[in-house]
Amino acid sequence: MSTTVPKKQMTVIQAAFIGVGSMVGAGIFALLGAAGAVAGSAVWVSFLIAGAIAGLQGYSFAKLGATYPSGGGMLAYLARGFGEGHVTGIVSWLFYVTGAIVGAMVASSFGGYASAVLTGRDPTWAKVFAVALIVLMTFLNAVGSTAVAKVQSLIVKAVLAILSVFAIVTIANWNPALLDPAGYPGVREIIASVALTFFAFLGFGVITFTAKDLPAPSRQLPRAMYLALAIATTVYVAVSLGVFGTLTADQVVAYGATALAEAAKPTLGQFGYVLMVVTALLSTAGAVNATLYPSVGMTRHLASVGQFPPVFGRSVGRRQVPVGLLVMAGLAAVMVLLFNLNSIASLGSAVALLIFSAVTLAHFKVYRETGALLFMLIIALIATMGTFLVFCTTTLVNEPATAAALVVILALALITDLLWKRTRSRAN
Repeated sequence: MSTTVPKKQMTVIQAAFIGVGSMVGAGIFALLGAAGAVAGSAVWVSFLIAGAIAGLQGYSFAKLGATYPSGGGMLAYLARGFGEGHVTGIVSWLFYVTGAIVGAMVASSFGGYASAVLTGRDPTWAKVFAVALIVLMTFLNAVGSTAVAKVQSLIVKAVLAILSVFAIVTIANWNPALLDPAGYPGVREIIASVALTFFAFLGFGVITFTAKDLPAPSRQLPRAMYLALAIATTVYVAVSLGVFGTLTADQVVAYGATALAEAAKPTLGQFGYVLMVVTALLSTAGAVNATLYPSVGMTRHLASVGQFPPVFGRSVGRRQVPVGLLVMAGLAAVMVLLFNLNSIASLGSAVALLIFSAVTLAHFKVYRETGALLFMLIIALIATMGTFLVFCTTTLVNEPATAAALVVILALALITDLLWKRTRSRAN
């Protein structure tokens, strides 16, 4: 009796949109003010550089994904270089917990916007809306990857359409004097702001987990990776040109997360302001959806190779909801309710840079198999680690809460891996 294998439904466009949805989330709304405080009106240059660095890392991931397609995504690539020992285990726990933290942060942004529109910025309702979004997106991911891809495509198309209109309208009516290179800060300040703007590209790594849902991952995964990065970079550069060509750098810093909405007012009026708030709600919802997506394939893979306890590979209930998805969603919901996530908003950036660097180091051991150019991997590693060092010297030194959270997360990942490996060895 022959066994029928379920047909894989995801397309290159849908896989790319999962990455775009994860990238074009709260980042573009929250980052402009912080980046503007450092780089002034040269933020578009900062986004361009950050996009190039992400492209270098994308090259490494694309080569690995084409050679070793797996539902374990970048963590499966890590194991190719370092084996299934402590390095892979620690990074896997780090990635999993950080995914929950980033999901909680983005959900909190959604809650803040929803509360501002519906309840006059009531902090209790902000948490209610955030947790409700996590529950909704958990249900969607439990339905299956096809549902995730379809919903994500709709959200991303709507967000990209609105941001495109915003960019076209604001650029068509900009004041070129506001973008005069003579008013740009020094090279050091622009490079320092790259550590901030790179945060907006962190989501592209999620695309590596779509391999299990692509019919021909060795060919389609690299296409999805490059397409997502090209779309995100174009959107970020165009939006930042529109904003800083309409408002002064000081105004952008003062408006913070609502800078896009304020920049839309001169040409689109109050309608433009409301439109950008709606865009913020859509993009943050899409980012939570994309952040939860890897948890299913990742935890099943890690449980199958012994890096995570077997329970993470199981499903529960009548709908067979994956345990790995439930745990990540539960962690995110608890963090929304108990912590002030704004105080550690840069944590995801710091951890992701370390994880990306670890994956590239693993790639050095198998680059002959993947066909990657060695000098490209060296440049990717230098760029990523360089960004992390700049981030530490310019951002973490001014954010003690984030620095402390980073140390705690690293310690927890180390302890969890050691305890699980010891428990597993005793059981055997």
